Amino acid sequence: MIRILKNVRKLSTAPMTAKELSVPVPWGEIRGKVWGPDHGRPVLCLHGWADNCGSFNALIPLLPKECRYVAVDLAGHGRSSHRPPGVFYAFPSYVADVQRVVDTLRWRRFSILGHSMGGNIAGMFSALFPEMVEACVLLDSYGFLPTDPKQLSKIMRRGMDDMLQFEKKPEKSERVYTYEKALERLLAANPSLSETSACHLLERGLLQVEGGVVFSRDFRINLKNVARITLEQSLELLSRIEAAVLVVLADEGFEKMFAEPDQKKFTSELLQGYRRKNEVI
Repeated sequence: MIRILKNVRKLSTAPMTAKELSVPVPWGEIRGKVWGPDHGRPVLCLHGWADNCGSFNALIPLLPKECRYVAVDLAGHGRSSHRPPGVFYAFPSYVADVQRVVDTLRWRRFSILGHSMGGNIAGMFSALFPEMVEACVLLDSYGFLPTDPKQLSKIMRRGMDDMLQFEKKPEKSERVYTYEKALERLLAANPSLSETSACHLLERGLLQVEGGVVFSRDFRINLKNVARITLEQSLELLSRIEAAVLVVLADEGFEKMFAEPDQKKFTSELLQGYRRKNEVI
């Protein structure tokens, strides 16, 4: 059953203790946090672009206590290792990372809670491994991010050019901040963030160095994603999802603030694709 909700209100919180997670990968480790009982119903939580698993600090206490929530820092974000030099940050790679994590956790069937970019990773994973995903919750995400076929070559070339230019730049030492200045910079770049939310992100988004802190994320995540799919391909993948899907959309969220103009026209067709699969409530 597909459900599409808007304007979901915040509920009261209750304390939950989190543990640290580390999953070895060929280039280092994927880090994260774990809430809930050891044998609870498994839920994987995937954050949005340039965020980290601190995005879920305030949400997890609102959710059913009998579940086992694992929120990861995606590669190049938070406390997880950066990808090796010369390697692109692309959606298929993130999907493979999810498979690495759940394989290490020995999860055979689980649910996914994905926000924004994490929702797009969740959608693709649910399509490629439908037998593994029981339910998929998309927070301010449509599960896929189609690109106009006429723009594919332009976008892919730009992504490759940006990577090559990035690699040619002389290596510079990272700028060191006080915690207060780092918080000020994050809030200035993201005016929709509350100070509390910013502090949740900085919990894993900063590294302590001599003289202060530096941002932990890999700045290559800012480069154009070169692995693109069209609307037709997105709808074909969507049709292969077997999980129950819940789509939660924000009035002032992704579509208004971040989606490229050519992508906005695809959102209604993606939602219609979900409707064709199941009844909408």
